[in-house]
Amino acid sequence: MLQRKHLSLTYLDMAPPEPENAPVMIMLHGYGSNEKDLIQLGPMLHEGIRYISARAPHTLDFGMFGWFPIEFTANGIIVDYLAAEEACRQLISFIGEIIAEYRPPGGRVWLMGFSQGSVMSYLTAFEQPELLHGMIACSGQLPEKTLPAEPVRESLATLPFLVMHGILDEVLPVSKGRAAHEWLKQNVRDLTYREYPVAHQISQSGIELIRSWLEERVQKSAAL
Repeated sequence: MLQRKHLSLTYLDMAPPEPENAPVMIMLHGYGSNEKDLIQLGPMLHEGIRYISARAPHTLDFGMFGWFPIEFTANGIIVDYLAAEEACRQLISFIGEIIAEYRPPGGRVWLMGFSQGSVMSYLTAFEQPELLHGMIACSGQLPEKTLPAEPVRESLATLPFLVMHGILDEVLPVSKGRAAHEWLKQNVRDLTYREYPVAHQISQSGIELIRSWLEERVQKSAAL
């Protein structure tokens, strides 16, 4: 059953048939969307996971929210990095609340972001990889001005990453996904990268990959 709940952020909670100590995935929507977006994927993914879809804290318009301010220009999207860092701190606090509330295995969660939500996922993984079992970035980009120093710490190097991007994406060009792939390839050990012939969206093939990726890695994390 889907329920709207409130901690430091408002979120939708989709509990699995056996919710006690179930793995938890936190879903982070893109700029201008809301918590109803990614939660729709829950029934198509790993059935044993509790899905938490968070609403970004900044209201843009009715039913539209963002994690931090951005500006669309002829040369691309300009990011307010100071605001992004503050949003990351707020998200990390929320993740701590979710871990305390639901007590997932290992005291960690899975993180999945789309577009700006992917940027938030990267920021969180780089800042506090110890909170995560793994992360999924869909149609996003690396926070290029706040990349961690190399060599990265062991808890980040061993974190599983799944990165997907649409070749026809005109919001965040596929070059953003390829740049993330190149950086992660040099710094983490468990990286899956895929491109699909779609625009700024998640393809059906991408959903199927997320499901199989999760099934394999959730089982591995449970054995640790």
